[in-house]
Amino acid sequence: MRATLMYGAGDVRVENVPDSAVEQPTDALVRITASCVCGSDLWPYGSMSPADGPVRMGHEFIGVVEDTGSEVTTVKRGDLVVAPFAISDNTCAFCREGLHTSCANPQAGFWDTLPEEGGQAEAVRVPLADGTLVRLPVAADSALIPSLLTLSDVFGTGYHAAVAGGVDERTRVTVIGDGAVGLLAVLSARRLGAEQIVLMGRHRARTDLGREFGATDVVPARGEEGVEAVRELTGGEGTHVVLEAVGTMPAYRQALGIVRSGGVISRVGVPQYEEAPVGFGSLFGRNLRLAGGPAPVRAYIDALMPDILDGTLEPGKVFDATTTLDGIPGGYRDMADRKALKVLVRP
Repeated sequence: MRATLMYGAGDVRVENVPDSAVEQPTDALVRITASCVCGSDLWPYGSMSPADGPVRMGHEFIGVVEDTGSEVTTVKRGDLVVAPFAISDNTCAFCREGLHTSCANPQAGFWDTLPEEGGQAEAVRVPLADGTLVRLPVAADSALIPSLLTLSDVFGTGYHAAVAGGVDERTRVTVIGDGAVGLLAVLSARRLGAEQIVLMGRHRARTDLGREFGATDVVPARGEEGVEAVRELTGGEGTHVVLEAVGTMPAYRQALGIVRSGGVISRVGVPQYEEAPVGFGSLFGRNLRLAGGPAPVRAYIDALMPDILDGTLEPGKVFDATTTLDGIPGGYRDMADRKALKVLVRP
């Protein structure tokens, strides 16, 4: 079968690899019908050493179950399914608390912990299929597929940012980042009733979509200029919640400048740092809280899916380009060059 491998920074290839197959009684084999390139894939695309490659790529996909292990009971051959970006059993204590990214099962983890599997491919072996996969009540060619695919990561991640930040109808919210996760954090904040949603981004096509998703204000400035602009919009106080969807230190410092005393910074952008200001002069003295983390998107799929199925929400609008497997290297380039927001892959 064919799959995507990253050999190093800027070097993505689609190659023939051994066929995926059921190995454990709890596995399912899924033929992928839709996948995508994630903004988080751009971090290794920009910096990965060739010494660390090649690695299989892709952690968001929809597909048809082709085979199952003997212990799989919740999905069967022919089912169309969506897979979260984290593998989990959906039964351990952490999963029951809605923290599937901390699943205690030894087979649990993220897709990049499986060196021979990945979602940007023709097929994939899914461990813990009963807990990981969610059946979809549509056909593989449904017009809803792009929106349903966002349940595997970006919609659930944006929603996690808003939920972890405590967004409700009484909160003012700032979203830092106009990538797919940032835009869907805007959509999530609106779904939770936020009265004011400030989107910080400088790409007009993206911020226009952000306004469609519910942003009440757009601030293109960054750094101190951006902080001052948001404070002007909020009577000098800042916003109750900042949803940080970038992951860099400048974004974190910007969040510190924007958040209102007593407020919450909720981070879902993968941090590209290990140390950050958390002392008296930053978090402690202003009674600020730091929340977020890898989104347990499996916990949100059942709640978010109905709004997609009935047309209330269209998170799939974040896909502005479509390609085949052969076009994936170009899709990476276009996303890295900001020529595309998020690339949908139809194997």
